[in-house]
Amino acid sequence: MPFKRSTRLAAPLSRRGFMKGFAATAAGLYVPKTFAAIPHENERHIALHNLHTGEKVKLTYWEKGNYLSESLAEIDHVLRDFRTGDVHPMDPALIDMLHVLKLRAGRKAPFEIISGYRSPKTNNMLRSNSNGVAKKSLHMQGKAMDIRMPGMDLHQLHKMAVDLKVGGVGLYSESNFIHVDTGRVRYWGS
Repeated sequence: MPFKRSTRLAAPLSRRGFMKGFAATAAGLYVPKTFAAIPHENERHIALHNLHTGEKVKLTYWEKGNYLSESLAEIDHVLRDFRTGDVHPMDPALIDMLHVLKLRAGRKAPFEIISGYRSPKTNNMLRSNSNGVAKKSLHMQGKAMDIRMPGMDLHQLHKMAVDLKVGGVGLYSESNFIHVDTGRVRYWGS
C-alpha cells in the first residue's frame, strides 16, 4: 500500500503536544540493550516446531538489515491459532527475542511452540477454563509465545530469557514451558 501524503495543514503544536510527540518518538527509537547487542550478522535464522499442528519451519527471516516479508508470513502461518485457523502478524521483535535466546543457548534445535497467536475466541475459551489466561493477552496481538527447547533445562531457558530484560517472561514448570512476550518488562514463575 503506497504512502499517501495528507493535503490538510497541520495545526500548530502546543508545547505539551510537542513534548508528547517527542516522548513517543523517543520511545519508538528505544532499542533494548540486548537487541542492540545482537552480533553484527548478515542473516538471522529461526527454527520452530508447532506441537499442535506438527508443522516445522527453519528459515532466514532477516537479511542485510531487513526483515523478509515472505519468511515472516511463513512464521505467522506456523504460529497461527490452531483451533480457529486464524493467522495474525507476529511481532518481529518477538522473533528476534527467540533468535537471541537460541544464540545464548548455543543450540540448533527448534523452539517447540505450545502457543503462538490466539484469536479472541480462543483466548476467551481458555480463560473460561483457567485463571492463568489474561483477558487482554498479548497472544491476541501476536506479541507472545509459549515455548520450550528440547534438551534445554526449562529453568535455565527461563533465566536466560529473564536476563534479556526484554518484555514479559513467565515460567510454567508444571506445564513444561516458558512464556515470552514483547510487552512491558515483568517476570513470574511457578
